[in-house]
Amino acid sequence: MSTLRNKVQLIGNLGNDPEIITLESGKKLAKFSIATNESYKNNKGERVTDTQWHNVVAWGKTAEIIEGFVTKGKEIAIEGKLTARSWEDKDGQKRYTTEVVCNELLLLGK
Repeated sequence: MSTLRNKVQLIGNLGNDPEIITLESGKKLAKFSIATNESYKNNKGERVTDTQWHNVVAWGKTAEIIEGFVTKGKEIAIEGKLTARSWEDKDGQKRYTTEVVCNELLLLGK
């Protein structure tokens, strides 16, 4: 059960091409967002689709795979962990973000 403590699995489509960053060490970082859709019927019986956007980062070999094969609109499945971090922007304001750190990737669709 310890493997279930912080585990995220998502299937969605990329909103834009991934941003690939090569660090001084040569290690690669991929940043992208995916959209997940959930459909349901509201109280009037109308079908409603709710879209959620998720920020995702991937490192190393996973980032290299993303760089070579993943583009805007591509459907993928990811598995990883949820992380939160904060930083100060150029104006001194504290900013926060929550991201999924991807450790496994599955290419779906065509």
